[in-house]
Amino acid sequence: MTWFDHLLNAFYDAKWQVTPGQAIYYREIVGNAFGLGSALFGLRRSAWAWPVGIVGNVLLCTVFMGQAIGNDQGTPLYGQASRQVFFIITSVYGWWRWRRNRAAGHGAAVTPHWAGHRQRALFIPLALAAVVVCFFVFRAVGAGFPVPRWYYLADSWIFVGSMLATYAMARGWVEFWLCWIAVDLVGVPELLHFGYYPSAILYAVYAAFVIWGFVVWLRISRVESPTPALATV
Repeated sequence: MTWFDHLLNAFYDAKWQVTPGQAIYYREIVGNAFGLGSALFGLRRSAWAWPVGIVGNVLLCTVFMGQAIGNDQGTPLYGQASRQVFFIITSVYGWWRWRRNRAAGHGAAVTPHWAGHRQRALFIPLALAAVVVCFFVFRAVGAGFPVPRWYYLADSWIFVGSMLATYAMARGWVEFWLCWIAVDLVGVPELLHFGYYPSAILYAVYAAFVIWGFVVWLRISRVESPTPALATV
């Protein structure tokens, strides 16, 4: 084992033992820091939002798996962990799309604009149906863990809302900020309940940041017109 492997293992296992039965892994703190950095780059419409976010997604996925992979932190949050995987996939798409827009000479990597009526009519029913499907899937996967009844519905809402928000961000839709608000309203109480305090604090801070981001993108959408390359599916 090389020195790098030792360093990586030490970082993976490093934690703050709050109580005998409750630990906070430093991976959660660092992962959330990268998540906040990604949001800041996204607000500035910088393509760096995507690779920075991917680093945070990888770290947080290992945290939210909880006891399923031997963490002391507690109950696995399958919705929270699964959405990190989707974030990575969507981030690759978003990174490619934003870099392509800039390379094509469109100026900014993305031009904020509202989704069309056709997109809303498609994605809203699909999202609601996906929440129902994920509810049954997560409940089947986590059958062995003692959790309250509302947990699987909340985790499904967070998972689907996060998927929709990330895709909407890649497309430059102003609605993606509203999706994050809906996710935060459920995510903060859930994370507090299960003891993921650094993530809960970041979500609370992020909620205020999301409102600010929505106002900024809304103003931009009123003065900049999306190019055909950005507006088409």
